[in-house]
Order: sequence, then structure tokens, then C-alpha cells
Amino acid sequence: MVSPIGKMEHQDFGPPWLTPMLRADYFVPCRFHGDANKSECNMYCLDCCGNSLCSYCLTHHKDHRVVQIRRSSYHNVVRVNEIQRFLDITCVQTYIINSAKIVFLNERPQPRPGKGVTNHCEICGRSLVDAFRFCSLGCKLGGMKRGDRELSFTQKTKQGREGYELDEPLTPKKVKRSHLFNQLIDTHIFHYNLYGRNGHSDMSCSSTSGDETTTNMSPGTPPIFNHRNSSRRKGIPRRAPF
Repeated sequence: MVSPIGKMEHQDFGPPWLTPMLRADYFVPCRFHGDANKSECNMYCLDCCGNSLCSYCLTHHKDHRVVQIRRSSYHNVVRVNEIQRFLDITCVQTYIINSAKIVFLNERPQPRPGKGVTNHCEICGRSLVDAFRFCSLGCKLGGMKRGDRELSFTQKTKQGREGYELDEPLTPKKVKRSHLFNQLIDTHIFHYNLYGRNGHSDMSCSSTSGDETTTNMSPGTPPIFNHRNSSRRKGIPRRAPF
């Protein structure tokens, strides 16, 4: 049973799995599958909130939310397309490494700030782009613990006027023709084939017996094209007679 104080703390400072994920040890041999190949712990289960996992441990975490932790310059990172499904990473600077957008898990203090840089991480002082406030998820968590109520890890659902998410492309859909519209089109084609272009009927009666009339429907004869009067294509020489 979760105490009200612990529940309030999780609501204020992110989900309950965030702090254990940031503090877990990664890229160490698995204590259960250490003798197997590729037993390096580089995954974390958000539902169990335990230790880091290796690929062999995933058999015990089916249907769980698992993210893969990667490494860049000896620092732990996670891909944006994996973590943003569970966290709001607003105000955290993202980086592109190996053609993938990532965020760092923990702070990365910078001994010497870059020249001409005016924006720095509010927690560890690392140089940042002007549009961001923190260099990692841990630094954003530190900013929330300092009392900044504008920060949150809770995702906000954005919907349009008709209930569609704004991220969903609003492409026009193909308009379905109504039954009445199909009837008008079919009637127009029928009269065009029956009376032709000039309005004359091409229907000829073949036989009549009693009240029944048998008719033959045939399209109008196309005009005869005179090939002798047609101009030759320019640039094609005439072949001399044999």
C-alpha cells in the first residue's frame, strides 16, 4: 500500500519508476545470466521498477513497458521515440547520435563552459541551446524538486476540434458519391450513348410483335478520317521509290 506522502511525491516529481531508472546500473553483467553471451544489462522495465535487465530477462517481463538504455561518450541515454511515450521531456535538450534523437538520463557537469554560450543547464551548468533549460532527465527532475511548479513529466493530450490529435496529419479523405449522384451519372451516360453527340438517336428497330418491341442499341459511327489530307510530321524525310 502506497502512503499518501509517497503518492504525492510521485505525482509532483514524476512517475514512480523514474528515479529508480535514473539510479540503476547499466552495462554490467547480469547477475542471473552472467555466463551467457550478450548478457549485458541495458534495459529497464517501467512496470517492475527493479534493477536493469538483459535480453534474457525479458522472458519474465512479457507485456511490460521496457525501454532500452544506450551509451554515448560514457553516459547513459535513451531514444526520444521510446521515452516520450511515457514522459513529457519538454525543456530537456535532445541530441542526434547515429541518426537517432536521444536524451541523456543524468546530469553532465561541464568544467569549462563554451565561449559565446549564453544558455546553461539550470542544475549542472552545461551549455545548452537557447530553447532548453536542462541537459538531462535527471536535471529536469532536480529543477522540479527545487520548487518549479511549471515543470511536469505528465503528458498532456492535445486534441483538435473534432477529437483528433494535432500530431495526426489532417489529410482530406476521398468523398463517397451518394446513390442519387450515381444515378445521375449513369443516366447522363445512357442518353449520351443513345442519342450521340448531336442529339440524334442511333436506335434502330429490328422487329415488332404485339406489345413487345425488340431494339438494337448501337453507338454512332465515328467520322471517317482522311489520311491523305493529314499533314506529315515535320522533320521526317520521304523515302525515295525503289
